Amino acid sequence: MSLAKPAMRGLLGKRLRFHLPIAFALSLVAAAAFKYGVTGPRKQAYADFYKQYDTTKEFNNMRDAGVFESVRTTGE
Repeated sequence: MSLAKPAMRGLLGKRLRFHLPIAFALSLVAAAAFKYGVTGPRKQAYADFYKQYDTTKEFNNMRDAGVFESVRTTGE
């Protein structure tokens, strides 16, 4: 009893026809999950932060803390 020869001719093409659509679909799923799971909430967090952010108040706090060398603090 002899073993059957392996089918080597056309093996790469056959494997690619099977695995390439699966890889493409999984990459689309991963991209969509990243877009809606990471970047969407991140954009919303930035938008919420800058709705409440007061640049003048933050500047005055940094000026009073002595962060700037070219601006005098309010106490001087």
